[in-house]
Amino acid sequence: MSGRAWVAVVSADHVRIGLAGGFVQVCHGKAAPLRRLSPGDRVACYSPREAMRAGAPVQAFTALGRVREGAPYAVPMAPGFVPFRRDVHWLKAGVAPIRPLLAQLSFGGPNWGYRLRLGLFAVTECDMDQIARAMGAAD
Repeated sequence: MSGRAWVAVVSADHVRIGLAGGFVQVCHGKAAPLRRLSPGDRVACYSPREAMRAGAPVQAFTALGRVREGAPYAVPMAPGFVPFRRDVHWLKAGVAPIRPLLAQLSFGGPNWGYRLRLGLFAVTECDMDQIARAMGAAD
C-alpha cells in the first residue's frame, strides 16, 4: 500500500486518546488539514509536550499509522466545539525522540521547529522511513 507521508503535531495526551479511539485530530479539530490525507497515507504524530500548551516537554514521535478509508467526520465534544477526526490504523510502535533524527530528516535543519507550527505537513517517504525505523514500527 503506498501513499504520501505526513507529520501531525499532537500533544502526547491527545495522541493517547487517538490511539485508543483509532483516529487522529489535528489543528484544533479543523477539517481542512484532514482533507489533505488520503487512504493509505502514513502519518506520524509528533508530540512537543505532554499536554496542549502545557506539561512536560516530550519532543518525540509518539504514534505511527495509516489513514483508513473514509472522509473526515465531526464529533461533538462540548457546546460549541465540534472537531473533525480521521480514522487511522495505528501500528505497534515505540516513542522516538526527534533530536537524534534531525540530522537525517529533510526538515531537520536549524529551523526544524518552524515546520511543526503548521500542525500537519507532508514529509518525504525517506523521512517517514527514518521515523518508522526509529519507532521500531512494522508496517
